[in-house]
Amino acid sequence: MFSTLDPGSPAARRGLSDISIRNLFIIPTIAFLIVFNIFPLVYSLGYSFTDFRASSSAPASFVGLQNYRELLHDQHVWNNFSVTAKYALVSVGGQLLVGFGVAMLLNREIPFKGVITTLLLLPMMMSMVVVGLFWELLYSPSWGIIDYLLGLEGFDWLSNPDVALYAIAFTDIWMWSPFVMLLCLAGLSAIPRRLYEAAAIDRASHWYTFTRITLPLVTPLLLIAVIFRTMEAIKMFDLAFIMSTQETAELIAIKLYRLAFQEWQTGPSCALAYMVLIMVLAVTNIYVKYLNRAKAR
Repeated sequence: MFSTLDPGSPAARRGLSDISIRNLFIIPTIAFLIVFNIFPLVYSLGYSFTDFRASSSAPASFVGLQNYRELLHDQHVWNNFSVTAKYALVSVGGQLLVGFGVAMLLNREIPFKGVITTLLLLPMMMSMVVVGLFWELLYSPSWGIIDYLLGLEGFDWLSNPDVALYAIAFTDIWMWSPFVMLLCLAGLSAIPRRLYEAAAIDRASHWYTFTRITLPLVTPLLLIAVIFRTMEAIKMFDLAFIMSTQETAELIAIKLYRLAFQEWQTGPSCALAYMVLIMVLAVTNIYVKYLNRAKAR
């Protein structure tokens, strides 16, 4: 079942079999995942049932589900979850609409198509910190160009609790819509042209062609984009932390950061991290369920 080695090869002279070579590549990877992924995950799960504080030398005491109960009864935590859900809805929805719309525009023969596509992909290649600082300057009430273009004077987008969340979500849309566009463009280019030719022969309307051919065939890739971007939106920390204050747009990831590294409540912060993990898994499973249905059709 395994291909034989060349008798004159260095591997053959060392006596390495195909299985040994396979293990030589796989075992270090598995060990890396165990040390840096699985072990911290299990270790933090144990801390979530204690009152451990990383800033104190006192030993951790087992408190059972107390951390989870207190977090579930904390109105501020539920408000953080609510703000995060609103942010995810606005951000992912905007990325889906913009990315799919741009992909539809690029799915045709236009001059300099390759150059335009490359330029549109540049935002998602930039660092989150750079993007956050760049857009913070654009939103500045003193010298920001956005207030000038909109005819506003001294309007502080990021300090206003009514619009700060949407301003950050717009930045996220600008940065990650190219990712959705790239997936949609791949799906659109894979649709057989004969389907559109048959629809044209039958004199089908553009709306009928879009809803019966384009959208159903691109839906699996759209759902894949939604899965990835929803997971990232729920865990969003960089942009919101750089661009906002605690009062304007405190997402659940920022709450987790403050709980763990400013208040040094390590046990409760581990419990909150697992609550976020469970929420991400639940949302992802729902999307995967609809993705399987879309593939089955």
